[in-house]
Amino acid sequence: MPGFELDSDSGSGSGFGADSDSGSEARVDADRLHRLLGVPELDWLVHRIAARIAAGQPAAEGTATLADPEPAQRRALERLLGRAPGRGRSLTVRLSDVDAVLRDSGVSPEGLTAAVTALRGPIPVRRDVAEASRAAWSSAYAPLADLTARRPELSGWLRHTAAAGRLKQLAADPATAAALAAQAAQVLAVLPHTGIGLPVLAARTTGDAHALDGDRPLAALVLSAVRSLTNLTTADTLDAAGRRSAWAAVGVATDDLSSRVLVLNVPPPPGDRRPLARLLALTAEAGEPAVLTLRMLDSLPERPGNQGPADLSGTVVSVCENPAVLSAAAAELGPACPPLVCLEGTPSVAAIRLLHRLLARGASLRYHGDFDWGGFRIAAAVFDLADRCGTAAAPWRFDSAAYLDAVQRGLGGSLGTSRPRDTPWDPDLRDAVETHGVRVEEEHVIEELLTDLAGGRGINGAPARPVKT
Repeated sequence: MPGFELDSDSGSGSGFGADSDSGSEARVDADRLHRLLGVPELDWLVHRIAARIAAGQPAAEGTATLADPEPAQRRALERLLGRAPGRGRSLTVRLSDVDAVLRDSGVSPEGLTAAVTALRGPIPVRRDVAEASRAAWSSAYAPLADLTARRPELSGWLRHTAAAGRLKQLAADPATAAALAAQAAQVLAVLPHTGIGLPVLAARTTGDAHALDGDRPLAALVLSAVRSLTNLTTADTLDAAGRRSAWAAVGVATDDLSSRVLVLNVPPPPGDRRPLARLLALTAEAGEPAVLTLRMLDSLPERPGNQGPADLSGTVVSVCENPAVLSAAAAELGPACPPLVCLEGTPSVAAIRLLHRLLARGASLRYHGDFDWGGFRIAAAVFDLADRCGTAAAPWRFDSAAYLDAVQRGLGGSLGTSRPRDTPWDPDLRDAVETHGVRVEEEHVIEELLTDLAGGRGINGAPARPVKT
């Protein structure tokens, strides 16, 4: 079939133009219409008119030109118009002439739009379709907008996500995207969590234990929000270890066995005779460290039982970053050491759950870690956890005065090039570290920490209470 070209229009408009009301009940004489305009030889003309309708232009304005027409195409157009269309090498027809013929003959009293719609079926206007699509994709974000109204800390993430068209990247259509956004909102509504496994989180929030598997779109969307909540970058979660750390930062473990926490002399709930409670009692009696997994900690109640929340009231739980501190405390103090929890870096989900349970029982927390940007991030996580539990944790020899004392004694080494972090518990601490550029690890000040654990300075200078028996 010879090609055809679309000529410049003599006018433009919107919708279907003034030549038809474009109603679905337009009246046409179907038999005559197919004999006149619906023949194969005039497909090029019908296509030209349909293109105008789809472009939102009046169907009966402008011209249509066919280069190198076949004799049959000339004859078909002559039958339609009732006159010879011309003898040139190309064939040109005014669309207004075709519209007039259809109206005057009664074949299509409502004109070209009604006639072509009868032949081709409904012809969506591209502009309207595009606008409807934009509106549908925009409305797909509604569940997340509702969430950020309650969780303003996620507002920046949502703006970035919408601007990047993230839902369109993850979903095939607006309906699927809206369902994905609704599931993401359900998951994010419970984060940060006080300690939960990833499959359990997925099952409780979406009904599908695999919904947050690494290859699922929901995992990608939620993890981007987790990065926003925890001030992580995409580069931080490129590998499996980074993703585990990101999930852990909001209290989610990828499994309940690899997530663990080291403890020394942490007291069990009073009267509890379950295996974990017996293990805690035995290790505290011997003054030996214990490794607790998230699976083991599942047996701890969400809230204290009949004993009430005050069984640890007044008890200080010391929290450190490095295992060397806990090992030294066990060696030097044994059963006499007050409760000590070691995070081994970024708080694991097991650590988060344990600290949450201890705070619920009335304990107070104090934290010491490495004097570097990573240690400050860990400290902020501990302080934030306590704040979410309605209490306050305190720095344990973890302020500018302690840092400057260590630096003046020549302790520490090069700080490195990690991203600086604020120290809201002592704003002068960040300034001091940036000024001196020295990293002081916990191992350098173990003696001072052991002095505190042996009965020296506690929270705000008060003595740390021993383990309750």
